[in-house]
Amino acid sequence: MAETEWIARLRTARIAVLGDIMLDQHVHGVVRRVSDEAPVPVLLVQSERHTLGGAANVAANAVALGAEARLVGVIGDDADGARLMRTLDEAFRAITPHLTVDRSRPTVVKTRYLGGQQQIVRVDRERAAPCTAAIEDRLLEDLEEALSGAGALVLSDYGKGVLTDRVLAAAFALARAAGAPVIVDPKRKTLADYRGAQLITPNRRELSEAVQMPVETDAEAAAAAATAIAQSGAAILLTRSEKGMSLFGADGFTGVGPPVHLPAEAREVFDVSGAGDTVVAVIATALAAGLPMDRAMRLANAAAGIVVAKVGTATASPAELAAALDGPERRTDLAAALQHAPHASLIEAQARVADWRSRGLSVGFTNGCFDLLHPGHISLLAQAAGACDKLIVALNTDASVRRLKGDQRPIQPLEARARVIGALRGVDLVVAFDEDTPYALIDAIGPDVLVKGADYREDQVVGADLVKARGGRVVLAALIAGESTTAMARRAGVGGAAPDATAEPA
Repeated sequence: MAETEWIARLRTARIAVLGDIMLDQHVHGVVRRVSDEAPVPVLLVQSERHTLGGAANVAANAVALGAEARLVGVIGDDADGARLMRTLDEAFRAITPHLTVDRSRPTVVKTRYLGGQQQIVRVDRERAAPCTAAIEDRLLEDLEEALSGAGALVLSDYGKGVLTDRVLAAAFALARAAGAPVIVDPKRKTLADYRGAQLITPNRRELSEAVQMPVETDAEAAAAAATAIAQSGAAILLTRSEKGMSLFGADGFTGVGPPVHLPAEAREVFDVSGAGDTVVAVIATALAAGLPMDRAMRLANAAAGIVVAKVGTATASPAELAAALDGPERRTDLAAALQHAPHASLIEAQARVADWRSRGLSVGFTNGCFDLLHPGHISLLAQAAGACDKLIVALNTDASVRRLKGDQRPIQPLEARARVIGALRGVDLVVAFDEDTPYALIDAIGPDVLVKGADYREDQVVGADLVKARGGRVVLAALIAGESTTAMARRAGVGGAAPDATAEPA
C-alpha cells in the first residue's frame, strides 16, 4: 500500500479520547525594551488566539486527518469553558464532545506569551485534584457511549485529576469490552498504573522518572523500556525529541520484533508544545483505520515533525503529511495526496479550516458552477483570495448545475471543474455541494469572509447572515462586464438556460 493510501485510510477511523481537557492561549507581541520596574522584557501585545489543548488537542489532531473523534472530559463552569465549547462548535465539528461541567474547578488554561517566535513565559490556571465520585460516574457513562464503534481509545493524562484510579480501571475494562486498543499518553510516576493499555507513549523525561533509569543512548532507552514493559505489560513508544522515536516490545500488538528507531523529521523546531498529543492522535487514528503499527509509527513521526515547526499547539493536515512523507522534491496538494476526487469532503474541509485557524489564518469562501472558466471568474477568485489568507471554492455538483442551468449543463463534469479551479493560484481548497445553494455548507465550514459578485446586494448573498453572525464579513467583488459562461456556451452552440438572479452558481 502506497503512503498516500495510508493517509486516505485515516478518514475511515473513529477514535475516543478521554483525559484532561485544556484551552491553550497564545499571546503574541514584540519586545523592544526592558522594564524600568524590574529586569524583565516588556511585551507589546499585537494579537492573541485560543486553541484546543491536552485531550482536546488529541481529538483536534485526529479530525485534522479526516477521522472522527469523540472527546470525553471535564471543563469548568466559566468563560474559558464556554470559549472551548464555542471553539469545538465553530471549528471542530467532527469532534463529538461529551464534556462534564465541574463547578468545583476552573477550565484548565495555559497561556503562553511570545515575543516574536520566542516564548517568554507560560502561565497556568488550573486546580489539579481528583474528580469527585459523581464526576467519575458521568465520565464513565460518557466513555461507554463514546466507545461505541470506536477503533481505539486514547487516555490523555496530564495529571489534572480526570484519570483517577477508578476511571483508569473502568476505562480499560470498557475498552476491552468494546474491542478497542488503548493508547496512553502518560503522566504518572509509575507506568504500572496503566496496566491494561496496549501502548504507552512517554517522552524521555517521563520514562526516566517512571523507571528511575537514564534514557539518553539507544542502549539506555532499550533497558528503560524493558523495565517499563515489565511494569505495564504494554508496548512502549518513546518520543526522543531530536533523536526521533523508538518502539519497544509487545510483539503481539505491534507486529514488530526488535526495537524500531525513526529519526526526527523536523527541519526547524519552533515550538514543541502539543507534539506528544499529535503522536498519540496519529497512532490511535492509524490503528483505528486498520494500519499496522510500523506504518502508524511512520505517520506519527512525520506528523510530529510538522507540528513542531509551527508556533503553538497545532495539527498536521493530510496534505502536509503526504508532502512530509514524499520529501521536499515532491510536494503535493490534498487531492493528489488522498488519491480521490480533486474536491475535499466536508470532514476534510473542516479539518483544514481547523488547522488554518490554529495558525491564526482567516478563511474565505466563494461558490459557483465555474463551468467554462473566463476572465470574470479569474477576477472574482483573485479578489476573493486577496480578502483572506486561505480561500475555499465551493462548486455545484453536476445534478445541482442541471437543476439550475438546464439538462445540457454542465459542459464540464464536477471532476474536471474541480481540477481546473484547484490548480488556480490563490485557491487553497475545493469542495462540492449538491443543494441549490451552499447555505448548509457555509454553516458547517463557518468562513470568516464570504465573497460574491457585485451583481448581488449583501442581503441577497446566501449565507451572509451566518457569516456576519459569527463576526465575519461579506465582500462583493467587482465584475467584468460581458463575461458569462452561458454566453460562451451559446456562442459555442451549446444550449443553456438564461441566468437566474436567484440562483447561486457563477
